[in-house]
Amino acid sequence: MPITFQAENHLSFPSFVKRRKTAAWIKQVAEKYGKKAGDVNYLFCDDERILSVNKQYLSHDYYTDIITFDFSGGGSVSGDIFISLDTVKSNSQKYQTDFVEELHRVIIHGVLHLCGLKDKSAEEAEKMRKAENEALGLLDFKTKQS
Repeated sequence: MPITFQAENHLSFPSFVKRRKTAAWIKQVAEKYGKKAGDVNYLFCDDERILSVNKQYLSHDYYTDIITFDFSGGGSVSGDIFISLDTVKSNSQKYQTDFVEELHRVIIHGVLHLCGLKDKSAEEAEKMRKAENEALGLLDFKTKQS
């Protein structure tokens, strides 16, 4: 089952996201939660597209860094994941984090949702952040992503 990464036509694909290595990382994280990676499709977009998706499918009139549509079944995780590069960039500035790390945090955040983790309550958000940090710990940005 493929894990795909695409950027909208007017956007440059983030060159530091190495497709094969990132896909292997996603599979590794899914396996940690007893899941197999199925069809997971990432679309890197801008704020206007994520706002449009938010309005159309979720009736939300605000920007977000990620929207995950979960099509998982059985022991496999599948879904479409929209990521706004604009919001990830502004969040990395707001939280004073490295953009590369922040984007990978958001990439894995979507997979963690597909694995069943939630982040609506403070307790759930804390567990999600811990899971993100553990997943990021599996990825050495200097060696594995270059």
